[in-house]
Amino acid sequence: MAVAIGFRFFPTEEELVSFYLRNQLQGTRQDMHLVIPVLNIFYDLEPWDLPKLAGELCKGDVEQWFYFIPRQEREARGGRASRTTASGYWKATGSPGFVYSPDDRVIGMKKTMVFYKGKAPNGRKTKWKMNEYRAIEALSDPYVAAPPKLRHEFSLCRVYVASSSSRAFDRRPLEAHNNAATTSGEPQVLHMLEETTIIQPRLVKMSFGSWLTILKNMP
Repeated sequence: MAVAIGFRFFPTEEELVSFYLRNQLQGTRQDMHLVIPVLNIFYDLEPWDLPKLAGELCKGDVEQWFYFIPRQEREARGGRASRTTASGYWKATGSPGFVYSPDDRVIGMKKTMVFYKGKAPNGRKTKWKMNEYRAIEALSDPYVAAPPKLRHEFSLCRVYVASSSSRAFDRRPLEAHNNAATTSGEPQVLHMLEETTIIQPRLVKMSFGSWLTILKNMP
């Protein structure tokens, strides 16, 4: 199955956490693995090996790749997660940040990591980066003050290569952002439809399920 020219998977951080990661944690929507497969990327896999292991519908993407990462056994026993590979290691950079819902509720946490080649702490920094997202357990009563509790069964990682240009993963036209209502709990994913005869791409809103249906019916 191949994605037609001009189509791409480009979710916002809010969609990654509230729809894709939450459905993975709940064990629903197995069709999501067509775009975000389950993969343990922290053992034998180097970052440059990851693009060819992307979801079936995202193998042609040259900008970013997504993976569900299961919790490591050492984490389940209370230890720290391993972030090393055969040639290097992933190192956290900056401070963790929050992921917000459209109504400004905190729904997840984001941590950014950079890949270094060699042995810590003297590794050589590369351009490979990763955003790791974890969902915050929803409160049964949103009006009860309680410390946020992270879900650790799965995290969702976005892997990409740093570039000199500014990168805004959540970029959306203002009109599209204001009208980004959901249908049956599915995000209204915006897809860039580009044609060689059109200078400015058109924006088309469709749910994740509709997007998959269209792609599956393509020759």
